Amino acid sequence: MVPPAGTSAPLFRARFSVAPVDSPSAQGAELRSETREGITSFAAPGLSISIDSRVVHHHVESNAVTLCVGAPRLRDSNDRASMEAIAAVLARHDSDTGPSLRGRYLVARFDLTRRALIAFTDRFGVHPLCFAEQGTEIYLSDRADAVPLPVFPDLDEQAIYDFVYFHVIPAPRTIFRAVHRLPASRRLTFDSEGLRISQSWRAAFRPDKSAPLGELKNEFRELVSQAVAREVTTERIGTFLSGGTDSSTVLGMLAKVIGRPPPAFSIGFDAAGYDEMSFARTAASHFGAEHHEYYVTPQDLTRYIPSVARHYDQPFGNSSAVAAYVCAVNAREQGIEKLLAGDGGDELFGGNTRYAKQKVFDAYNIVPANVRRRVVEPLLLELPAIRKIPGLKKIASYVEQARVPMPDRMETYNLLDRFGASSVFTARFLERIDRAAPIELQRGVYRDSDAVSLIDRMLAYDWRLTLADNDLPKVCGTARLADEAVGFPLLDDDLFDFSLRLAPELKVRGLTLRYFFKEALRGFLPDQIIRKRKHGFGLPFGPWLARDPELLSLASSSLGHLADRGVVRPELVAELFSKRLPEHAGYYGELIWVLLTLEQWLQARSGSFTVR
Repeated sequence: MVPPAGTSAPLFRARFSVAPVDSPSAQGAELRSETREGITSFAAPGLSISIDSRVVHHHVESNAVTLCVGAPRLRDSNDRASMEAIAAVLARHDSDTGPSLRGRYLVARFDLTRRALIAFTDRFGVHPLCFAEQGTEIYLSDRADAVPLPVFPDLDEQAIYDFVYFHVIPAPRTIFRAVHRLPASRRLTFDSEGLRISQSWRAAFRPDKSAPLGELKNEFRELVSQAVAREVTTERIGTFLSGGTDSSTVLGMLAKVIGRPPPAFSIGFDAAGYDEMSFARTAASHFGAEHHEYYVTPQDLTRYIPSVARHYDQPFGNSSAVAAYVCAVNAREQGIEKLLAGDGGDELFGGNTRYAKQKVFDAYNIVPANVRRRVVEPLLLELPAIRKIPGLKKIASYVEQARVPMPDRMETYNLLDRFGASSVFTARFLERIDRAAPIELQRGVYRDSDAVSLIDRMLAYDWRLTLADNDLPKVCGTARLADEAVGFPLLDDDLFDFSLRLAPELKVRGLTLRYFFKEALRGFLPDQIIRKRKHGFGLPFGPWLARDPELLSLASSSLGHLADRGVVRPELVAELFSKRLPEHAGYYGELIWVLLTLEQWLQARSGSFTVR
């Protein structure tokens, strides 16, 4: 494979001042525009904008400029909204502005008369907006590293700590101290009263337990078909295919919509416990797809890790990013212009294994509080002898975890917590860190929902921290590097609204994940796909690291440089490679991966960064 010349160039950059301008240009009289080689620039007193006009759509009025990334549609319409309609929606500035646009988008309007900026992200923040405020001026871009501040901002040590904790940097923080990222489903307003961030859309869980199951199944399948059809914007369209329920559903619906065998692209790994190509082949055969397979090798990782890690506008540590990139490159080589991904099915319909796991722990609350506090916990947790009895030891471990409140309980096995921050980072680095910041962010996200049930609350939590901050940037970033467009039909707004009407016990029935989703697709998906356990594009980085000298050299030298910067302890690096990796390559390889991608990004963007 020969990777395409991917780009890390921003889609847009803007500077806007809300300070009054005492001239006719304040009413837009001097708004100027110019286009050269696909880049369009706008300028007026207090305003300068540069956009890639091949991707960013715009609408110019005498007193305003409206920008749009993505393809929003108006409510009750299946067609892409015109720029005139988008500009009119934003000009109203009413409380209904966010929900009246549907789909995946970022929109912004610069009003020269009112000296005001308003911008929105969609429900999942697929198209990012990064910004920095300085007095009466605001600077914006789709990339954190391209926000056009007069002085390049310093790196934020707290963001580095958050990165190692989450493996990404969740919004609103970015790697740069002065730059922020607008969270999903938020509105940004900047005017003479200053900067304000508010919620533009909020999910309303309204389970309809009276709806007949058969009618729900039919409605669901029709909505999935419509969602896929909306994403068919080119003849040269294909799908990612892991062989899981989501990607197989998208593939099958695409075949139905276009009426011909669609191209499907799968990644395999020659490593025990990681390869699921057999399921991808089953789905491809069932739907008559043109199946393209590629087996990633340790040599591919060594080759592509630096370019993928450095492509992102800030450190990004999702370990399946390289696999997604290789898959997208393969599609590009076959002439595919757009790939459909299956992301979202788990988070809308209850497919992640932790949903069932946390239901088990939450069952502990059935025991009366007085019995828990006065009998169970003193007996199991305060008597050392209990820990020596095998059966009771396991029960004690269950109680110990179950008594931890949500969402803290989901981080029981967090790598950073298991090691201990003091064993990972240097003392100088930790002096600048609020160690409680990550869990406080998680608690805030967990509270920010009107959900009543445990399952729905976890789903809402994952829309932000799993989808918006992790999985979607992974797919979007790697697809962009491979020069591919990407669509997410299972995150279609109509399908999303349908999921809010499902009772939580239809999403996870007992300990059965995705109960409704699978039942609705019986007879459409192969039985083997419905029965299979979730896996995806998991990467055998740790096992390969233990056996491939070149990959090991890249990782060990990168972590050594990170230690030289004063970020991590040299003792940690030695322990990871000499003891932890041989002990459990898969588990501890994940921490090595996160630190490796951090250092690769730093080498490209801030080579001189050290902790002094």
